[in-house]
Amino acid sequence: MSQLTHRTIAVNGIDLHIAEQGTGQPVVLCHGFPGLWFTWRHQIDALSRAGYRVIAPDMRGYGRSSAPAEASSYDRVHTVGDMVGLLDALDIDQAVFAGHDFGAHLVWDLPAWAPGRVRALMQLSVPRTPRLPVQPSVGFAYLAARHFAHVHYFQEVGVADAELNGHPREFLAKILHALSGANRYLDCWDFPSEGNGYLDVLPEPPALPWKWLSEDEFDYYVSEFTRTGFTGGLNWYRAEDAVWEQNAALHDKPIDVPTVFVAGAKDPVLEMMGRDPFAAMRALVPGLVGTHVVDGAGHFVQMEKPAEVTAIWLDFLASLDA
Repeated sequence: MSQLTHRTIAVNGIDLHIAEQGTGQPVVLCHGFPGLWFTWRHQIDALSRAGYRVIAPDMRGYGRSSAPAEASSYDRVHTVGDMVGLLDALDIDQAVFAGHDFGAHLVWDLPAWAPGRVRALMQLSVPRTPRLPVQPSVGFAYLAARHFAHVHYFQEVGVADAELNGHPREFLAKILHALSGANRYLDCWDFPSEGNGYLDVLPEPPALPWKWLSEDEFDYYVSEFTRTGFTGGLNWYRAEDAVWEQNAALHDKPIDVPTVFVAGAKDPVLEMMGRDPFAAMRALVPGLVGTHVVDGAGHFVQMEKPAEVTAIWLDFLASLDA
Protein backbone atom coordinates (compact mmCIF):
# COMPACT_ATOMS: atom_id res chain seq x y z
CA MET A 1 0.00 0.00 0.00
CA SER A 2 1.49 3.34 -1.03
CA GLN A 3 1.95 6.10 1.53
CA LEU A 4 0.84 9.71 1.36
CA THR A 5 3.47 11.89 -0.27
CA HIS A 6 3.87 15.62 -0.73
CA ARG A 7 5.58 17.55 -3.49
CA THR A 8 5.50 20.93 -5.14
CA ILE A 9 5.37 21.20 -8.92
CA ALA A 10 5.66 24.13 -11.30
CA VAL A 11 2.25 24.60 -12.93
CA ASN A 12 0.81 27.48 -14.96
CA GLY A 13 3.35 29.99 -13.66
CA ILE A 14 2.95 29.11 -9.96
CA ASP A 15 4.16 26.47 -7.53
CA LEU A 16 1.36 24.04 -6.71
CA HIS A 17 1.69 21.82 -3.65
CA ILE A 18 -0.05 18.46 -3.88
CA ALA A 19 -0.67 15.58 -1.53
CA GLU A 20 -0.77 12.31 -3.45
CA GLN A 21 -1.45 8.68 -2.66
CA GLY A 22 -2.24 5.50 -4.59
CA THR A 23 -2.16 4.28 -8.15
CA GLY A 24 -4.83 3.72 -10.77
CA GLN A 25 -7.49 6.02 -12.17
CA PRO A 26 -6.64 9.58 -11.08
CA VAL A 27 -9.01 11.53 -8.86
CA VAL A 28 -8.27 15.23 -8.26
CA LEU A 29 -9.78 16.82 -5.14
CA CYS A 30 -10.33 20.61 -5.18
CA HIS A 31 -11.05 22.30 -1.85
CA GLY A 32 -12.73 25.64 -1.19
CA PHE A 33 -12.66 28.39 1.46
CA PRO A 34 -11.18 28.09 4.03
CA GLY A 35 -9.69 24.78 3.02
CA LEU A 36 -6.45 22.95 2.33
CA TRP A 37 -5.43 19.60 0.86
CA PHE A 38 -6.04 18.43 4.45
CA THR A 39 -9.78 18.94 3.93
CA TRP A 40 -9.73 15.59 2.11
CA ARG A 41 -7.71 13.64 4.70
CA HIS A 42 -10.44 11.04 5.21
CA GLN A 43 -11.03 10.43 1.51
CA ILE A 44 -7.40 10.30 0.37
CA ASP A 45 -6.51 7.10 2.19
CA ALA A 46 -9.85 5.36 1.56
CA LEU A 47 -9.84 6.04 -2.20
CA SER A 48 -6.19 5.08 -2.59
CA ARG A 49 -6.82 1.79 -0.78
CA ALA A 50 -9.64 1.12 -3.24
CA GLY A 51 -7.27 1.42 -6.18
CA TYR A 52 -7.34 5.09 -7.17
CA ARG A 53 -4.57 7.65 -7.55
CA VAL A 54 -5.70 10.52 -5.35
CA ILE A 55 -4.27 14.01 -5.91
CA ALA A 56 -5.22 16.78 -3.48
CA PRO A 57 -3.68 20.19 -4.20
CA ASP A 58 -3.50 23.18 -1.99
CA MET A 59 -5.40 25.34 -4.46
CA ARG A 60 -3.88 28.58 -5.73
CA GLY A 61 -3.74 31.02 -2.83
CA TYR A 62 -3.68 28.42 -0.07
CA GLY A 63 -1.29 26.43 2.08
CA ARG A 64 2.04 25.60 0.49
CA SER A 65 1.00 26.69 -3.01
CA SER A 66 1.75 30.09 -4.49
CA ALA A 67 -0.57 32.94 -3.55
CA PRO A 68 -0.44 35.75 -6.12
CA ALA A 69 -1.41 39.07 -4.59
CA GLU A 70 -3.72 40.28 -7.37
CA ALA A 71 -7.34 39.14 -7.51
CA SER A 72 -7.06 39.00 -11.31
CA SER A 73 -4.79 35.97 -10.86
CA TYR A 74 -7.74 33.97 -9.54
CA ASP A 75 -10.03 34.25 -12.56
CA ARG A 76 -11.18 31.23 -14.50
CA VAL A 77 -8.35 31.39 -17.03
CA HIS A 78 -5.84 30.98 -14.21
CA THR A 79 -7.72 28.44 -12.10
CA VAL A 80 -8.58 26.19 -15.04
CA GLY A 81 -5.00 26.59 -16.22
CA ASP A 82 -3.84 25.25 -12.85
CA MET A 83 -5.88 22.07 -13.20
CA VAL A 84 -4.97 21.43 -16.84
CA GLY A 85 -1.34 22.19 -16.04
CA LEU A 86 -1.50 19.75 -13.12
CA LEU A 87 -2.74 16.96 -15.40
CA ASP A 88 -0.04 17.77 -17.95
CA ALA A 89 2.72 17.83 -15.32
CA LEU A 90 1.62 14.45 -14.00
CA ASP A 91 1.21 13.00 -17.51
CA ILE A 92 -2.52 12.41 -16.94
CA ASP A 93 -4.84 12.60 -19.93
CA GLN A 94 -8.15 12.52 -18.06
CA ALA A 95 -9.20 12.56 -14.40
CA VAL A 96 -12.23 12.45 -12.17
CA PHE A 97 -12.56 15.83 -10.45
CA ALA A 98 -14.18 16.46 -7.09
CA GLY A 99 -14.90 19.91 -5.71
CA HIS A 100 -16.17 21.54 -2.53
CA ASP A 101 -17.27 25.16 -2.04
CA PHE A 102 -15.17 27.36 -4.39
CA GLY A 103 -13.54 24.15 -5.60
CA ALA A 104 -16.99 23.00 -6.70
CA HIS A 105 -17.53 26.27 -8.56
CA LEU A 106 -14.33 25.63 -10.48
CA VAL A 107 -15.04 21.95 -11.11
CA TRP A 108 -18.52 22.72 -12.47
CA ASP A 109 -16.80 24.82 -15.15
CA LEU A 110 -14.08 22.31 -16.08
CA PRO A 111 -16.04 20.23 -18.63
CA ALA A 112 -16.73 23.34 -20.73
CA TRP A 113 -13.30 24.90 -20.26
CA ALA A 114 -11.24 21.73 -20.62
CA PRO A 115 -13.27 19.30 -22.75
CA GLY A 116 -11.73 15.87 -22.92
CA ARG A 117 -9.78 16.23 -19.67
CA VAL A 118 -12.66 15.43 -17.30
CA ARG A 119 -13.73 11.80 -16.86
CA ALA A 120 -16.46 12.51 -14.30
CA LEU A 121 -17.45 14.88 -11.47
CA MET A 122 -18.00 14.28 -7.75
CA GLN A 123 -19.39 17.50 -6.36
CA LEU A 124 -20.03 18.56 -2.78
CA SER A 125 -22.24 21.16 -1.14
CA VAL A 126 -22.67 23.69 -3.99
CA PRO A 127 -25.27 22.68 -6.62
CA ARG A 128 -24.96 23.86 -10.19
CA THR A 129 -27.08 26.98 -10.71
CA PRO A 130 -27.95 29.11 -13.78
CA ARG A 131 -25.83 32.09 -14.74
CA LEU A 132 -26.61 35.18 -12.67
CA PRO A 133 -28.36 37.95 -14.67
CA VAL A 134 -26.06 40.61 -13.15
CA GLN A 135 -22.44 40.78 -12.05
CA PRO A 136 -21.95 38.88 -8.79
CA SER A 137 -20.73 42.01 -7.01
CA VAL A 138 -24.07 43.69 -7.78
CA GLY A 139 -25.89 40.78 -6.18
CA PHE A 140 -23.51 40.85 -3.21
CA ALA A 141 -24.24 44.55 -2.64
CA TYR A 142 -27.98 43.86 -2.82
CA LEU A 143 -27.66 41.26 -0.05
CA ALA A 144 -25.45 43.54 2.05
CA ALA A 145 -28.11 46.27 1.99
CA ARG A 146 -30.42 43.87 3.84
CA HIS A 147 -28.08 42.07 6.23
CA PHE A 148 -24.44 41.23 6.76
CA ALA A 149 -23.14 39.37 3.69
CA HIS A 150 -19.61 37.99 3.77
CA VAL A 151 -19.46 37.87 -0.03
CA HIS A 152 -19.79 41.66 -0.09
CA TYR A 153 -17.57 42.24 2.94
CA PHE A 154 -14.76 40.30 1.25
CA GLN A 155 -14.72 42.51 -1.85
CA GLU A 156 -12.79 45.48 -0.43
CA VAL A 157 -9.09 44.62 -0.49
CA GLY A 158 -7.44 44.80 2.90
CA VAL A 159 -10.45 45.01 5.22
CA ALA A 160 -11.37 41.35 5.71
CA ASP A 161 -7.70 40.44 5.22
CA ALA A 162 -6.66 42.46 8.27
CA GLU A 163 -9.49 41.12 10.43
CA LEU A 164 -9.05 37.44 9.60
CA ASN A 165 -5.26 37.49 9.44
CA GLY A 166 -5.19 39.05 12.89
CA HIS A 167 -7.40 36.34 14.43
CA PRO A 168 -6.93 33.07 12.50
CA ARG A 169 -7.77 30.74 15.37
CA GLU A 170 -10.93 32.61 16.32
CA PHE A 171 -12.11 32.91 12.73
CA LEU A 172 -11.50 29.29 11.82
CA ALA A 173 -13.29 28.00 14.92
CA LYS A 174 -16.26 30.27 14.25
CA ILE A 175 -16.63 29.57 10.53
CA LEU A 176 -16.09 25.82 10.75
CA HIS A 177 -18.68 25.57 13.51
CA ALA A 178 -21.24 27.92 11.95
CA LEU A 179 -21.24 26.15 8.59
CA SER A 180 -21.29 22.66 10.08
CA GLY A 181 -24.27 20.57 11.09
CA ALA A 182 -24.76 22.96 13.98
CA ASN A 183 -26.44 25.09 11.27
CA ARG A 184 -25.77 28.45 12.92
CA TYR A 185 -24.47 30.30 9.87
CA LEU A 186 -27.63 32.24 9.10
CA ASP A 187 -27.34 33.89 12.52
CA CYS A 188 -25.14 36.32 10.57
CA TRP A 189 -28.27 37.66 8.91
CA ASP A 190 -29.41 39.10 12.24
CA PHE A 191 -26.75 41.80 11.88
CA PRO A 192 -26.49 44.78 9.52
CA SER A 193 -23.47 45.23 7.30
CA GLU A 194 -22.72 48.69 8.61
CA GLY A 195 -20.24 48.68 11.46
CA ASN A 196 -19.70 44.92 11.58
CA GLY A 197 -16.84 42.64 10.64
CA TYR A 198 -17.11 38.90 10.09
CA LEU A 199 -15.96 38.04 13.60
CA ASP A 200 -18.68 40.29 15.02
CA VAL A 201 -21.52 38.37 13.39
CA LEU A 202 -20.39 34.74 13.43
CA PRO A 203 -21.82 32.75 16.37
CA GLU A 204 -19.57 31.61 19.20
CA PRO A 205 -18.41 27.99 18.77
CA PRO A 206 -18.21 25.33 21.48
CA ALA A 207 -14.82 24.31 22.76
CA LEU A 208 -12.88 21.73 20.80
CA PRO A 209 -12.72 18.82 20.22
CA TRP A 210 -15.92 18.39 18.22
CA LYS A 211 -17.31 15.07 17.06
CA TRP A 212 -15.88 15.65 13.58
CA LEU A 213 -12.79 17.76 14.32
CA SER A 214 -10.01 17.00 16.79
CA GLU A 215 -7.79 19.60 18.40
CA ASP A 216 -4.80 18.36 16.40
CA GLU A 217 -6.72 18.59 13.13
CA PHE A 218 -7.89 22.09 13.97
CA ASP A 219 -4.37 23.12 14.93
CA TYR A 220 -3.14 22.14 11.46
CA TYR A 221 -5.59 24.59 9.88
CA VAL A 222 -4.58 27.29 12.34
CA SER A 223 -0.87 26.79 11.76
CA GLU A 224 -1.22 26.96 7.97
CA PHE A 225 -3.47 30.03 7.89
CA THR A 226 -1.41 31.78 10.57
CA ARG A 227 1.57 31.36 8.28
CA THR A 228 -0.13 32.32 4.99
CA GLY A 229 -3.02 34.56 5.95
CA PHE A 230 -6.37 34.49 4.15
CA THR A 231 -5.81 36.88 1.25
CA GLY A 232 -5.30 34.09 -1.29
CA GLY A 233 -8.66 32.57 -0.38
CA LEU A 234 -10.38 35.97 -0.33
CA ASN A 235 -9.10 36.64 -3.84
CA TRP A 236 -11.30 33.81 -5.14
CA TYR A 237 -14.29 35.92 -4.03
CA ARG A 238 -12.79 39.08 -5.57
CA ALA A 239 -12.40 37.34 -8.92
CA GLU A 240 -16.09 36.44 -9.15
CA ASP A 241 -16.98 39.28 -11.54
CA ALA A 242 -14.16 38.26 -13.88
CA VAL A 243 -15.23 34.61 -13.75
CA TRP A 244 -18.83 35.64 -14.52
CA GLU A 245 -17.69 37.61 -17.56
CA GLN A 246 -15.42 34.83 -18.81
CA ASN A 247 -18.23 32.30 -18.47
CA ALA A 248 -20.72 34.28 -20.56
CA ALA A 249 -20.87 31.71 -23.35
CA LEU A 250 -20.01 28.64 -21.27
CA HIS A 251 -21.75 28.72 -17.88
CA ASP A 252 -25.02 27.10 -18.91
CA LYS A 253 -23.49 24.60 -21.31
CA PRO A 254 -24.94 21.18 -20.34
CA ILE A 255 -22.63 18.93 -18.33
CA ASP A 256 -22.82 15.49 -19.87
CA VAL A 257 -20.01 13.68 -18.03
CA PRO A 258 -21.17 11.32 -15.26
CA THR A 259 -21.75 13.37 -12.11
CA VAL A 260 -22.67 12.64 -8.51
CA PHE A 261 -23.63 15.33 -6.00
CA VAL A 262 -23.48 15.11 -2.20
CA ALA A 263 -24.53 17.67 0.42
CA GLY A 264 -25.23 17.79 4.12
CA ALA A 265 -28.89 18.05 5.09
CA LYS A 266 -28.04 20.97 7.39
CA ASP A 267 -25.88 22.86 4.91
CA PRO A 268 -26.85 26.56 5.00
CA VAL A 269 -26.13 26.72 1.25
CA LEU A 270 -29.12 24.46 0.59
CA GLU A 271 -31.28 26.39 3.05
CA MET A 272 -30.55 29.65 1.23
CA MET A 273 -31.52 28.10 -2.11
CA GLY A 274 -35.14 27.38 -1.24
CA ARG A 275 -37.43 24.38 -1.32
CA ASP A 276 -35.83 22.53 -4.23
CA PRO A 277 -32.14 23.53 -4.44
CA PHE A 278 -31.46 20.83 -7.01
CA ALA A 279 -34.05 21.78 -9.65
CA ALA A 280 -31.69 23.86 -11.80
CA MET A 281 -28.89 21.35 -11.41
CA ARG A 282 -31.04 18.56 -12.79
CA ALA A 283 -31.67 20.65 -15.91
CA LEU A 284 -28.09 21.89 -16.33
CA VAL A 285 -26.36 18.56 -15.66
CA PRO A 286 -27.76 15.82 -17.94
CA GLY A 287 -24.92 13.60 -16.71
CA LEU A 288 -26.22 13.69 -13.12
CA VAL A 289 -26.61 10.11 -11.93
CA GLY A 290 -27.21 10.69 -8.23
CA THR A 291 -27.99 13.36 -5.64
CA HIS A 292 -27.35 12.44 -2.02
CA VAL A 293 -28.30 14.41 1.10
CA VAL A 294 -26.46 13.22 4.21
CA ASP A 295 -28.32 13.54 7.50
CA GLY A 296 -26.61 15.39 10.34
CA ALA A 297 -24.00 17.10 8.21
CA GLY A 298 -23.54 20.70 7.23
CA HIS A 299 -21.30 22.40 4.68
CA PHE A 300 -18.18 20.36 5.46
CA VAL A 301 -19.88 17.06 4.71
CA GLN A 302 -16.65 15.30 3.67
CA MET A 303 -15.19 15.95 7.13
CA GLU A 304 -18.37 15.72 9.19
CA LYS A 305 -19.58 12.44 7.64
CA PRO A 306 -16.50 11.00 5.92
CA ALA A 307 -17.64 7.37 5.83
CA GLU A 308 -20.91 8.27 4.13
CA VAL A 309 -19.25 10.48 1.52
CA THR A 310 -16.53 7.94 0.80
CA ALA A 311 -19.08 5.13 0.34
CA ILE A 312 -21.08 7.23 -2.14
CA TRP A 313 -17.92 8.10 -4.05
CA LEU A 314 -16.65 4.53 -4.21
CA ASP A 315 -19.98 3.29 -5.55
CA PHE A 316 -19.94 6.03 -8.17
CA LEU A 317 -16.33 5.40 -9.19
CA ALA A 318 -17.02 1.67 -9.52
CA SER A 319 -19.95 2.45 -11.81
CA LEU A 320 -17.63 4.29 -14.20
CA ASP A 321 -15.78 1.07 -14.88
CA ALA A 322 -18.83 -1.20 -14.94
